[in-house]
Amino acid sequence: MQLLDIIKEHKIISIIGLGKNTGKTTSLNYIIKNFKRNLGITSIGRDGEKYDVITRLPKPRIYIEKGTYVATAEQSLDNSIIKMELIKTTGFNTPLGVIKILKSMSSGNVELAGPSINKYLSNICLELINLGCDIILVDGAFDRRSYAAPVIADATILSTGASISEDIHKVVDLTTHTVKLLTLENEKEVEILKLTNKIFKNSKIGIIDSKNSIKMLDLVTSLDAAKDIIENLNSNSKYVVIKGPITDKLLNDLMDSSEKYKGVTFLVEDGTKLFLSKGIMERFQKKGGILKVLNPIKLIAVTANPTSPFGYEFDKNEFLKLLKENINIPIYDLGPND
Repeated sequence: MQLLDIIKEHKIISIIGLGKNTGKTTSLNYIIKNFKRNLGITSIGRDGEKYDVITRLPKPRIYIEKGTYVATAEQSLDNSIIKMELIKTTGFNTPLGVIKILKSMSSGNVELAGPSINKYLSNICLELINLGCDIILVDGAFDRRSYAAPVIADATILSTGASISEDIHKVVDLTTHTVKLLTLENEKEVEILKLTNKIFKNSKIGIIDSKNSIKMLDLVTSLDAAKDIIENLNSNSKYVVIKGPITDKLLNDLMDSSEKYKGVTFLVEDGTKLFLSKGIMERFQKKGGILKVLNPIKLIAVTANPTSPFGYEFDKNEFLKLLKENINIPIYDLGPND
């Protein structure tokens, strides 16, 4: 199935990258160019600049067609040489000014800068839907995986590429592991889901036992919570619900200090909250720990960029072959690097 056929089945699609220059903007431009219905676009952070703000390497511009709806900040609008009709000024401020919703009156390059707060982005997407957009593309900034979160998008595209490492196998391994994190199994038991939402509203961490009783832990963060979690686990504990990240350190501390975690499900909001290396995650699961999410992420495709701006490239066919052997979702090469 072609990528355009897949995206037609969804309304809000976020595009995120494993790193810089992985082809994220190329993926965005490909969809914009080939999607022939009403389109809305916005961004997390700043994108579409002529040069990358960190590497200073030239970037492909974001090119939109006449009639596209755009949500971007005032300063980025000033940097976009394109005729726009103002539809609405939102109350959402960014370091680059207030976010405005506009309709392009001509085709051309734009610079995007959207909000960095999930709630604001959700509201902007709703505004674009109300304007009649068939799909909305959310362009994620470098390493902002959190904006794949299902609270915003009902589908996500992940871009990977040679710029991550000169070692093709390292890139494939990291991409495969990231796909596993983002698509981790979600909890389906209705009563547990209700209890989890209750914990998220009142605490950072809660423990659910076999009788569906809750114990809230009075903690500010989950980062150094292993000791408190272990002290409150017993033979009746079934779930540890964590609002916030699960890191290598947390799982390491748990595994090094006790075996009480075995058979217990550790439940987080979604896969973007799992900051885990492949080795630690596999060790935890093999020793009997269970990881699940409250909200599943629908990862619909991976785009692969075999070229790097740093003077090397992978064999395209080999790169695609290795990815397809390890990842069970559609893989596409849409063109040159981002």
